[in-house]
Amino acid sequence: MDIIPVTRDEIDHFDHPHPLSIVYLQQPNQKDENSKDEDEDKEKDEDDFVEEDHHGGQCNLCEERIWSFHLCYYQCKSCDYSLHKFCAELPKTLVNHPSHPNHNVLPKTLVNHPSHPNHNVLFSHDDVYLFTCHVCNTKREDKCYYYCRLCYIFMDIICAAMPKQKINHPSHPHLLERMAGSIVSNCLACGNKHEGVFFQCTTCPGFRISQDCALLPAKLLIQNHTDGTFTHSHPLTLAYLFSSFDQHPAFYPICRACSQHFKYHLWAYKCDKCRYYVHVDCATSKKEPFMSIFQHKSLGETSKNFKDDEHPNLLHCPFNDEGDNLLKHHMSNQKELIGKQNDGDMLNHFSHQHPLILFDKQTPVGITLHDPMKRVRLLCDGCVKPIITVPFYMCSEYVDGKCCFVLHEWCAKLPSEVQHYVGHPEHTLFLLPKISDRFFGVFKCTVCRLRSNGFAHGCTMCDFYIDINCAFIPEEITHEAHPDHLLLRVMPSPYNEMRVSCKACDENTWLRWGFHCPSCNFYIHAECAFLMPKVIKHKCDKHPLSLRYYPVENHISEYFCEICEYKFQPWKWFYHCTTCAQSMHVACVPNILQCEQGKIYPFGYGVNKFLNIKFGGMLEVKGHSHRLAFAQGFESDGTCVKCHQEFKYDMIFKCLECWFAFHYECASSFLS
Repeated sequence: MDIIPVTRDEIDHFDHPHPLSIVYLQQPNQKDENSKDEDEDKEKDEDDFVEEDHHGGQCNLCEERIWSFHLCYYQCKSCDYSLHKFCAELPKTLVNHPSHPNHNVLPKTLVNHPSHPNHNVLFSHDDVYLFTCHVCNTKREDKCYYYCRLCYIFMDIICAAMPKQKINHPSHPHLLERMAGSIVSNCLACGNKHEGVFFQCTTCPGFRISQDCALLPAKLLIQNHTDGTFTHSHPLTLAYLFSSFDQHPAFYPICRACSQHFKYHLWAYKCDKCRYYVHVDCATSKKEPFMSIFQHKSLGETSKNFKDDEHPNLLHCPFNDEGDNLLKHHMSNQKELIGKQNDGDMLNHFSHQHPLILFDKQTPVGITLHDPMKRVRLLCDGCVKPIITVPFYMCSEYVDGKCCFVLHEWCAKLPSEVQHYVGHPEHTLFLLPKISDRFFGVFKCTVCRLRSNGFAHGCTMCDFYIDINCAFIPEEITHEAHPDHLLLRVMPSPYNEMRVSCKACDENTWLRWGFHCPSCNFYIHAECAFLMPKVIKHKCDKHPLSLRYYPVENHISEYFCEICEYKFQPWKWFYHCTTCAQSMHVACVPNILQCEQGKIYPFGYGVNKFLNIKFGGMLEVKGHSHRLAFAQGFESDGTCVKCHQEFKYDMIFKCLECWFAFHYECASSFLS
């Protein structure tokens, strides 16, 4: 008896002796007056989310899987026997089938099938038979098939049921029908090429998605689909569109797996509780073999590519706090340079006119170490980094804030010269406490590109100067943002063809010193690697702030910097307090406390551009009766008396008793 193609709760099928019952893979929507509780149900127990396997095993006729988008299937309750709904509805005799439409109906015969229109096609159920389907030209070894006795033409069950293989997919408003055979085509879901089964819209011929993408789960845990390479604590929800309207408020996010941006029309996985976004193929590790050369490098979990014993002095970034720096680590391995010192020892240092006193056990009376929480600033005159612990040297004439000259112990013991420096190997670099031809000792470091008025190593012959931290830049480092892989030093070169952006600040790498992982294409500027500590303190938050490389989990709200009050994108590195849910730009959390007065946007996303400047010196000029302080300018300081421009994030000289002030660049007009 032929099966009538309607959904019934129970049917009899000619291929099986027992009745078959309907099984729903997705329950029909049944909304009632209690449907208002649906939102509450979505919120509860998300942390206990377990992925469901929505399929009904394998169809015993066509031997293909029964997937969730098939909505329902028939199953025998007495034995292990299942059929697709459309396979169950195939009769013994096919009448007017599109692939063979021109023959009379015979018992056990397919008549008028589109693929063989001129003869009768019979249904056969043998043990196993090797044949080639003349519809899809695929070799089969099946026990169920249709054939034409007159033409000896075979048709597999899949092609016989093709006209009925239509699905309702949530990504599209119209029915999608299965395309005949296996094809190679672009998928409109993920944007990649796939080989295999495709579904296309019966109304919109341009809409075509692969079976792989049609089967993507509505929710998933990324760690289950990427073998733990990527992890996230919340389930990700499949979105069938990621439009500009959605991306713009999120500052056009990047994929957390491949670090590439999203296309508006392609599907993506999103976290409903965090700003966590992933391409569908990245979230499921679906990479076609012939497309692998086009795949972007992964940013997920990495396996270690070096041995610790082969790199005993390897530098691990970021540094723990503001008091840690590159120079400290270098000098800690140079014990013979520092030697054993005692508290109270005197040192005559060539950089200063007065003797220096060593404080090795405790700070002198009336002196407070650098503490942003108490608005206290104490910066080393050598490296211009905070002094937050002993030992350090202080000028013996340090009385009532006069002659405020201080040095870290290691800065006081620096080698007088650096030979064969990698960035300037042709000449020796000499230690210079001040560069004589630079006004107020301010120079621009060739490596980190920051201005500094601290000590320098330089070649006066070539006008080549670097700050004393960058004088000891290592050949390789590791970084917490890309663990277990060595990052190799990259020097600026006009022949450098690498065109990647720094993962910290997103600025380009052209003519910049930095560190690069060749296998993963991970790149970070030298200044971003060394001048963004792991933890930092600020008076605006009573807790330490941690360096974040991506948006914070469970923080779906907007990100605003507590210092400059600007909204910012969390795809660039920033500092965050989880307890208070407060965030700050890297450039707005400097060691230089005057920046707290500023309410202007800190140019770019890198480090504060005055991080290596120690403000506070005094200048006397002709034509003004008061001394001028070297300071960082803000809008509240008014305008320059020379160029009449506002002071916005500039180095200035200003009078502390009146409104007289001018830019650092305008100072030459007031000097004799």
